[in-house]
Amino acid sequence: MSASKSWGNRLYRGEVSYDFIGKQKRWYTISGVLLLVSVLSLLVFGLKFSLEFRGGSQFRVKSDTASVETIRSHVAATSKAPTVQSETVLGHRYVVVKTTPLTPDQQTSVRNVIAKDAGVQPNDVSPTLISGSWGHEITQKAITGLIIFVALVLLYLAIFYEWKMALSGIIALVHDLVITAGIYALVGFEVSPATVIGFLTILGYSLYDTVVVFDKVRENTKGLGSTKTDQTFTQAANLAVNQTLIRSLNTSLIALIPVASLLFAGIDLHRHAAAGRPEGARAGDARAPAQVRRGAGQGRGAGRADRAGPGAGARGLRGPGRHPGRPARRRRDRPVRAGRAARAAQPAGARRPRAEPAQREAALRR
Repeated sequence: MSASKSWGNRLYRGEVSYDFIGKQKRWYTISGVLLLVSVLSLLVFGLKFSLEFRGGSQFRVKSDTASVETIRSHVAATSKAPTVQSETVLGHRYVVVKTTPLTPDQQTSVRNVIAKDAGVQPNDVSPTLISGSWGHEITQKAITGLIIFVALVLLYLAIFYEWKMALSGIIALVHDLVITAGIYALVGFEVSPATVIGFLTILGYSLYDTVVVFDKVRENTKGLGSTKTDQTFTQAANLAVNQTLIRSLNTSLIALIPVASLLFAGIDLHRHAAAGRPEGARAGDARAPAQVRRGAGQGRGAGRADRAGPGAGARGLRGPGRHPGRPARRRRDRPVRAGRAARAAQPAGARRPRAEPAQREAALRR
């Protein structure tokens, strides 16, 4: 623990530094590969939506001896590709069967089959009819909320930082969501309303990490327009990423502890909500260095500051000038009049002494 703390302190003070910004091509490559795999997974496999989105019937029975495979094979004779799962709630085992929309006769047949395989009466099997319109309504509300959320984030980042940072922050949100959705498609996780909650949580983590890194970048680049610092913009931005590295790692690791508990030991609803959060956290850590360079350092002023070296102003962040984002102008030296210059060049002894008050009064009387 002490070694990790010492390492984090050295990173924050700049005594130890990793060249994240200088190796931006590596981070662009990692993000590009992840995005490519995710998009291909979405196109080839697609997302597997739950019963709440596509509609259908659900049967639930309490049984400690019922075989999931046996029930699946028997129900498949009536319903196409049924989903059969077992879950434990408060020490009791339940078997949940989800099917496509069924007619009343088909529902009765499936209910009898499940009761026979579970060794219970048909009345002990609880049927539920779920309409796909409910999931559609939830999806529409989630999309509306997401649009409002993105608009507010753009406005906030544009006001407190720069429009380039606002655009980069939104790109980061889309980056994390696409990778998470691609992993859902690749692995075959079911997308349920709880998954939507998990996606919104990913947005929160991504935005929080973005704001922390950008705030540190702004803090480190405040004095680049003056001669008091010998840092370039790239060095200041790279220091910001190093200073927030420990915080990002700690946040991701701490978030993985409860998520892993829900994923491996929780009920089905909690698994759906927790499945996407580890992927979102790792994707956010991978794109952070490239995001900083894209959002704050790709402007023309930043390049000029790096080429000009120490003391050069960086355009794109708020500098010390009169206008935000512009370096301070140097005031031109005004020419000194010849008479004043000549008097200034005279030695002290050669200058005319000041007249005494009595002498001035006598001169006025004359």
